[in-house]
Amino acid sequence: MSTQILHREPATGTSRTRAEILADLPTIVARLAEGAVERDLTGVLPFDLFDYLKTTGVTWLRVPQSLGGPGGSLSDQVEVTAALASGDSSVAHALRGHFGFLETIALNPESEAGQRYASEVLAGKLFGGAFMEIGTPRPNQIRTVLSKEGDHFRLNGRKYYATGCIFADFQSFGVVDEEGKPTGVTIPRGREGVEVLDDWDGMGQRLSASGTVILDNVYIAPDEVNKRRTPGGTDPFARRHGAARAQLHLYAVVAGIVRNVLSDAIDYVQTQARSAKHSASETARGDHFVQSVIGDIAAASHAIDALVAETARRLDDSFVAITTNAPDIDEVVLRAQLANSKGQVMIARLALKAAEQIFDTGGGSATSRKRDFDRHWRNVRTLANHNPAFLRGRVLGDYYLNGVRDDFDEGRVF
Repeated sequence: MSTQILHREPATGTSRTRAEILADLPTIVARLAEGAVERDLTGVLPFDLFDYLKTTGVTWLRVPQSLGGPGGSLSDQVEVTAALASGDSSVAHALRGHFGFLETIALNPESEAGQRYASEVLAGKLFGGAFMEIGTPRPNQIRTVLSKEGDHFRLNGRKYYATGCIFADFQSFGVVDEEGKPTGVTIPRGREGVEVLDDWDGMGQRLSASGTVILDNVYIAPDEVNKRRTPGGTDPFARRHGAARAQLHLYAVVAGIVRNVLSDAIDYVQTQARSAKHSASETARGDHFVQSVIGDIAAASHAIDALVAETARRLDDSFVAITTNAPDIDEVVLRAQLANSKGQVMIARLALKAAEQIFDTGGGSATSRKRDFDRHWRNVRTLANHNPAFLRGRVLGDYYLNGVRDDFDEGRVF
């Protein structure tokens, strides 16, 4: 399933208010839900959906009003992510890099990145990229090198986990210079020497296109260097905030998946499932055991939504503290990080159980391949592996027992 992606002209968006964008969210979600099962079964990448999203406003909701955008909050953005994921989780996942880029602009609208790229985002352009590599001794090690060549640079290497890069109009890459120092580049799609492959072979999130990028002697202009090094750049508080936001994005996607588990389970019981042979009810919807399963899934979905929303509110507080240089900035940012880590531990447990329980609503027909109910568990399990919840639990325990906060201070996504 490997293919080189050719240049496409991006769609152009129109100016929309925050209220208008959020009001249209149910319609947008319904559009994403159409054909989602078929896409998962066939592996066809939904380029048309990303072209559609560029016209809806969800891709520029977070652009500050000072730059001509709607000025949506981080909580708004997180709810958009969860809602989109309830329609198609791979589409929501693939926007992770783009939404991360919007956060860097929101944190510092006066930055060169904000001044240079906000208009591109408002015109409907998408940003994506790849920062991690595989085959290195440890995570976060980079071997992709940016070399000086006269008045410009050349980029060579191989990136992986390029989530969303295949759909993006601008592509960013984490690299090292000739001295081994970390830096980054941002370039327009279609640059000679850049090959984006759809070779992600994970069991879940199959259409997030989280595969390989090959960089072969790519020309890089001086003003394309150092535009995106880490979430938040060198500011330690912004970096910590950005890492927590990137982790929360994945669990907002999980929240959307569990909403879909609930809707799929209800629809199946109401329209397809039969009561068991020895059930006291003539219908599956009247069976007390089936009702109990639906109730459990509904409760799990509610709890997950609440955890995601609470963490998003904490990150809104973190955002305000950073942008106002509040005197208690470290405490506020740490509270958001702690909430994020606690949420990850519990959300993973609740979501995996809910995704399994859908099969308790019926007999053998619930496992029919055409229903593709197993995608929910596969997707949740895959997302939970990105920032393993059991590791978050250890980090939390070390903090509360020993006051160790190295992981939080580093502000890394792993």
